[in-house]
Amino acid sequence: MQVLSSAGRFAPPDPGEGRRYTEELRVPDLSVGTYCIPVGGEDTQSPHTEDEVYVVAAGRARLTAESGTVDVGPGSVVFVPAGEEHRFTDITEDLTVLVFFGPAEYTRRDA
Repeated sequence: MQVLSSAGRFAPPDPGEGRRYTEELRVPDLSVGTYCIPVGGEDTQSPHTEDEVYVVAAGRARLTAESGTVDVGPGSVVFVPAGEEHRFTDITEDLTVLVFFGPAEYTRRDA
């Protein structure tokens, strides 16, 4: 067992950065991270080669994807399939999101 004590806690981005991603755990079939975007920050991510599940721990925003748009807030859980273009927009409260990649992030990138 491993306790991920810092997972899901807001950590502001470094100066000049609009977001922060911290990987909390990596095993071959799963990775877990905390994604933080402050009000006024920008989500510039590209589609991933792995499936993702987002669990919003704090904050409010809109998640826009090829398959639709949804408002998210604490407790929201959203699945985004591998390869789908998506990003958080309209961030009205500092956003903290737990991100689960299956398999681990970038595992399929070189496949």
